[in-house]
Amino acid sequence: MAEIPSEIVLKRDRDLEGRDWHIWLRRGLFALLPLVTLLALLDLFGQRPTHQSTAAAAADLNVYAPERVRSGVLFQARFRITAKRELKKAIIVLDPGWLESMSVNSIQPQPTNQGSDDGRMTLELGHVPAGQAYVLYIYFQVNPTNVGHRSQSVELLDGSERISVVDRSITIFP
Repeated sequence: MAEIPSEIVLKRDRDLEGRDWHIWLRRGLFALLPLVTLLALLDLFGQRPTHQSTAAAAADLNVYAPERVRSGVLFQARFRITAKRELKKAIIVLDPGWLESMSVNSIQPQPTNQGSDDGRMTLELGHVPAGQAYVLYIYFQVNPTNVGHRSQSVELLDGSERISVVDRSITIFP
């Protein structure tokens, strides 16, 4: 039988004497892996869309989009305007949080005009008759390096008249 090197103490190195708690530390750290997976399955890290609505005398505005997303994913936002009275020049104004480190893949149907108002994106939708609904879809992709929390408020205008605002925010996980 070979000699035991002088640096090795059998009780400490082979029998792990005095280190009984280390196994529980390793088991606890390993348990975090399935816990993160379980939390993802329970949709903690996002992408399930939610509804936010406002009702005004002129029109209702409903925003259907996720409040939590992961970097690199594609998602859809749906904006539904239900006119209670005629809207001659419906405009949706999106906070900068809708575009910051995100790519707009498509806007359907295409707005009649697009612009910028102090860093906010304006989408001119045109005429919406009373009693009618206008539904706008925007498809986004979150840039892979985008992480954080930002405001994504949506404002509905009829020309220069403010109709309603939906205050919302988004959290982006790595």
